[in-house]
Parts: sequence; C-alpha cells; structure tokens
Amino acid sequence: MATSLMLGSTKQVASDSSKGVTLSWCDLSVYATDRGNKICNQLIKNVRGAVQPGDLTAILGGSGAGKTSLMEALAFRTSPGVIVHGDVYANGQSVGSPYMRHHSGFMQQEDIFIGTMTVLEHLTFMARMKLDRRTKSWEVRQRIDRLLREVGLSCRSNTRIGSGGDDKVLSGGEKKRLAFATELLTDPRILFLDEPTTGLDAHSANVLVGQLTTVASRGRTVLCTIHQASSAIFDTFHRIVLVADGRIAFAGTSEQAVRFFTSLGYECPKTYNPADFLVATLAITHNDEDHGRRTTQRICDAFLTSDACKELDVVLQLQLHIAQSYNWRKDLREVSEFKHPRWWWRLFWLTHRGFKQVLRDPSLQLLRILQKMCVATMAGLCFVGAVALDQPGIQAVQGVVFILVAENAFFPMYATLALIPQEIPLFLREYRGGMYSIHLYYISRMISLVPGLMVEPVLFSTVIYWLAGLRNTFRAFGLSMLVVIATMNVSTACSCFFSAAFDTVPLAMAYLVPFDYVLMITMGPFTKLSTLPVYIRWIKYISWLLHSTEALTILQWEGVHNISCQAPHPDLPCIAEGSVVLDQYDFEADHFWQDMMLMGIIYMGFHLLGYSCLWNRCRSK
Repeated sequence: MATSLMLGSTKQVASDSSKGVTLSWCDLSVYATDRGNKICNQLIKNVRGAVQPGDLTAILGGSGAGKTSLMEALAFRTSPGVIVHGDVYANGQSVGSPYMRHHSGFMQQEDIFIGTMTVLEHLTFMARMKLDRRTKSWEVRQRIDRLLREVGLSCRSNTRIGSGGDDKVLSGGEKKRLAFATELLTDPRILFLDEPTTGLDAHSANVLVGQLTTVASRGRTVLCTIHQASSAIFDTFHRIVLVADGRIAFAGTSEQAVRFFTSLGYECPKTYNPADFLVATLAITHNDEDHGRRTTQRICDAFLTSDACKELDVVLQLQLHIAQSYNWRKDLREVSEFKHPRWWWRLFWLTHRGFKQVLRDPSLQLLRILQKMCVATMAGLCFVGAVALDQPGIQAVQGVVFILVAENAFFPMYATLALIPQEIPLFLREYRGGMYSIHLYYISRMISLVPGLMVEPVLFSTVIYWLAGLRNTFRAFGLSMLVVIATMNVSTACSCFFSAAFDTVPLAMAYLVPFDYVLMITMGPFTKLSTLPVYIRWIKYISWLLHSTEALTILQWEGVHNISCQAPHPDLPCIAEGSVVLDQYDFEADHFWQDMMLMGIIYMGFHLLGYSCLWNRCRSK
C-alpha cells in the first residue's frame, strides 16, 4: 500500500520552479541489508511526496520512525548497506547523485570539526574544496564574510573551534551555526538538515530555526528532521511531516495536523505542546507495542483518504507537466561546466590543514619533543665515559645503538596509533561528500607528519650521540642521523598500517604488541641471527629494527682495528677488531646500503597496506 506525503499547496508552483527546486518523489522505499546483502528490514515503506521552494519543512517523529532514513534517501546520502527503491524528482525531472551533490547541502546531526582550526580557516578550507576552482580569492573571502555576518560569527572568525572538554572554545550553538554556514558556502538550491537543534538551548535553537526560515524565504528548498520541537519552533515551520514506523501519518501545516488528529479522536490539550502531543500519539513503546502499531496504522491509513493526500496527487501531476516545459539544459550546463578543484590543489589544502593540526596540537608535537629530549639527556648521561675502544666499551656502544633504535621505533609507533581512528569520522564524512579521494587524504596526512619525523629523531640522536661519545667522524654522525630518521619513519608507517586496519586503538594494540616483541627479539642484540629457528628466520627480512641495528653497528665498528684488551680474563675472548664485533651479531660490513634499501621497501610496503586497509574500511562503511 502506498503511503502519501503532502508538503505544500499547489499555489505558485509554476513560478517557484523557475527560481527554486520542487523536490518530489514517488514509490520511495528504503531497505536495510545484513552483511550478506540480504534485506533484513524495511525502513521507509513506499512513500511519495513533494517539498516546494520557499517553505521550511520539518520531518517529525519518534526515535526509529524513519526520519533520517527518508531524508538521506532524498539527498542520495545513504550509508553502505542501505538500498533505495523509487524515484526522486527535481521540478518533475528524475535526478540522481550527481545532481544532488552539486545542487544540495546536507548538514549532519553530529558536528565534527578539527578543533585546532579557527572559524575562518575552516570555512576557507571548505570553500577551496567545494567551490569552482575559477573562483577568485577575493570572491571566496567576500562570500565567507557575508556568511559569518548572517550566522552571527563575525566576531569569532579568528577563534579556534575547539574539540570538547576543557579545550572547547566555540559553544554548541556556535558550532551548529558554523556547520550551517559550511553548507551555505555553495549556495545550494536544496538544503537538508538532520536534527539541527539537537543539543542546543531554547534560545540557540530559535536563532538557528530563524536563520533556516530566512534561507527558505530566498526561494530555497529547506527540509530538516526534528526529534523534539518547542511550541515556538513548531509554529515557525511552514510545513510539517509526521513519520511513524516508516510511513507518513500526516503532512501539511501544524494547524491542519492538529485538526486532522482531532477528527480521529486524538485531541491535543490546550496547554500541551502540539509537537510533543503528535509525536507521542504516534510513538510505539516497548510496553505496549501492539497498541502503538494499531494506532499508527489507523492514522496512516486515514491520511491516505484525506484531502491532503488528494492535494498531494495534484501537486505531483502538476510537477510532471512542469517538467515538460522546464529548461533542463540550464541545470545540466551548470553541472557540466562546474570545474572541480584539481587534485594537486586539493592535496595542497589537505596538507596545509594537516600541518596546522600537527603544529597546534601539543600532544602530537611539543610534548613528544620535550619527552624525547629528556630521555636522550638521561640516557646520554648514563653512558658518559663508558664508550671507549676496550672490551667494556663494546657493550656500551651496543647499548647506545639499542636505545637509538628502540626509542625511535616503539615510541612513535604507539604515539601515532590513534591517528586514523580519531580522524575516521571526519574523513568518512568529507570523503562521502565528494571533497577528495582516499589516496589524497592518506598522502596529505603522511606529508603533514614529515617535519616531526625529521626533527624528533635528529634532536634525540644528536643529544645522546655526543653525550655518549660515539664515533667522532662527520660520516658516522651524518649517516647515523639518516638511519635513525629512516627507523622512525618506517615505525610510523607500521603504526599507520595497524591504525587503518583496526577500528579501535585497543584492538590495534592487541595485535601490534606481540608483533613488536618478535621484531625486538630478532633485531640482533638478544640472539645470534644464525641460531634463529627456520620457521622464524624469515622475520629478519621484514624487521627494520634488525636493519637499523645492523646499519648503526656497521657505522661504529667498520674499519676499527685497535680495540684494547687490558687485563683480559683467561676464560673470556678478547675482541680486538671491529669486524669481529660485527661477526658476533652475524652482521656484514658491506650491508649498510642494503639495509637502507630494505627499510625503504618496508616503508613503502607498510604504507601500501595502510592505504589498502583504509580503502577497504571506506567501502565497507
């Protein structure tokens, strides 16, 4: 049985279609599927309707009624695992995702921002990613300034957004207004908003709804979902749509809704909020589910025979006539002539945003550098005077080498493990909005980490290298810096792979910790490589800790021939040559550049795996 949805009267439809978009749909159904792509639930049940420009229309209903599912289907923004059947029309012409992506804006219920960016920086980034690449810089700034004035954020343009907790700078209402301004950047003909007043106080909610009314008055089509609306907000809506159990219970003005429910025997008390009364009447509770479903079915069936349903049919028929005379060439030309930002321009702005995020987040950079300097100083002081060309000095040198490798491998590995899980909600939202591709995000994020991956190991290694008194030659020092930088970058690449492969940090760490133990045991100092069992010997080919340790050991002992053996113990061997030190660990003096090349291959391998895992997560979600 078809369910009807009536949004608006037929007056001025023809004139509105010339300056705005009448959104309509027929026989629209939405299904949820399981992991085997089998339909397991019908969310929206064969509805039809129309939304006209100039009206602020709200979809009301209880939790699970189907409000968001209906709006996402109309906006072509459904999540993976959701199937949509039916037709969506703009001015009577069937449209698809490209049209909606170009001509509509979609404000999500949850506000997700990068807290370290300012309001102006956020809007500038969004403008550069969304607007036509031919838009001049002064035009972008002019548009942003106008939007900031309209939403009341002009005085907060240079304020950081904040990310909750003690760091929150913008209030909840200001963040909602910023999200609203973000969607208005492209001046969309159709604006969808999912629960825009959620989490706001009464005043902030009234201000936001007033701004929506202003946008609608400019001939735009505005459709939003509302869970709970105050009586003042409820009276502001030009049209309302009541959704219950995936069906339409009523559509029209608020006064018409109250009269319709009264005619069915459900009279709203005079002192009661009509919005709360209508939603409560249609609610299906667990305590009395059968009675709730019978009530909902009775009201939805009554709506099918109401005057509003008949008026809806007239609107839909009129839209079909308008489609025959509507100039669609103009809309198609706008879509085809739109010039998206080039990939290198998107990469630039993504990297620019990433740099700002790293530089302004102390937990990512400043504290890590301070911690490394403290560790390097304490470790270096422990080895002052211990490194010498004698038998105890061999152990001291290898101890410093182990610290250089371990500190620049394990610390950055765990420090960046939360990188992708923390950013995946924002990334998925922007990716699905068509702002950029997966590989551009991944490449830009890795580039933004490069300065830290250069500065940290150089500072740490310089302090401990000279405090401990390692080999005092320019070649040994310079190549040691190169090895340590490579070690830290490969470790970060490994961390990126694990953070992309698993949904949560604890789960990623559960697999990473045992992997690290195997790498550490097979890195050289703890066991002779030739004694490793056959079934685990292959680990040495992917262990960058082993390659790093071997490379640093080669730099310290290559060409050394004067190791002292003062007062040797009769039961202990005397190592007088650097080549013998290398033999102790099964290291080869000519393997330095081979080790560097293998670390480069491992680095690329981890990043390719990380990108593949991120690509798979985007497809599965």
